[in-house]
Order: sequence, then C-alpha cells, then structure tokens
Amino acid sequence: MVRYSITVHSPRPADDVFAYLSRFSSAAEWDPGVSSAVDVDGDPVRVGSRFDLHVQFLGRTLPLRYTVTELEAPGTVTVEAANRFVRSRDRITVEPEGGGSVVRYDAMLEPLGVATAAGPLLSLAFVRIGRRAEASLRSVLGAEAPSTVP
Repeated sequence: MVRYSITVHSPRPADDVFAYLSRFSSAAEWDPGVSSAVDVDGDPVRVGSRFDLHVQFLGRTLPLRYTVTELEAPGTVTVEAANRFVRSRDRITVEPEGGGSVVRYDAMLEPLGVATAAGPLLSLAFVRIGRRAEASLRSVLGAEAPSTVP
C-alpha cells in the first residue's frame, strides 16, 4: 500500500472548504491527474454519493467510481474506489483555524492483481502525482506553499 498525506492551511472558511472538497468531483479542478469528474448523484453529498473520475496514471486513463463511505459534516469525508488494478481511499478532514481552515488530506492506494508486481513503480508515481495535486490544491485554496517539501 502507498500513502500520501498532506496538511494545508487555507485562509478560506472551513465550511466553504469542506463543502468544496466533499463534493469529490471538484478533484478535476485541483488535481492535474484527474482528466474528468462527474457528480453521479447530485445534491446533497451524503454517505453513498458517487463520483466518476478518469485518472491519468502510468500512461493510462483509469476510470474510478468513488463512493462516500464516511461523512461527518462539516469535518470529515472519506471516499473510496476500486477497479481491477487499484483500491483508493482518500480521507479529508477540515477544521476551523482562526478565520480560515486546516485541511488534512490522507490518500492511500493499494495495488491489486497484476499491479502488485509494480509496487515500487506505483509508489514513486503516486508520490509524484500527489505532489502535483498538493501544489494545485494549495493554489485553489489560497494557501501558501510549505516551507519544506517532504
């Protein structure tokens, strides 16, 4: 299993940030690895809401249907997806911080089937993709870049 975790401090209010990120189709706006995203179920976002994403990974476009498996508004949302190659779990926590918010984003990717043989390559690619998504998310949320990159 590969994991990528970040913390982002945003000047935007926590309720607004949570509403934006819990609608996981927003990933197409801030994650350069997502070529398209569709909100399958519409409003309101709830446990069971589904989002169809097309993700660019290792030169391929993979369709992934993410489902909200946990929702504690306005603080935590977990979305999960799986296909024959990978299982993905993203947990997003948003808390108030001063007049803004702090976002903790924890993404896990587990290779399945034949993809397990590509574990080391998968790990390197996931970290690179995660860093690009992190930079874009910081920009969208109006956050400053971290002083050091892990």
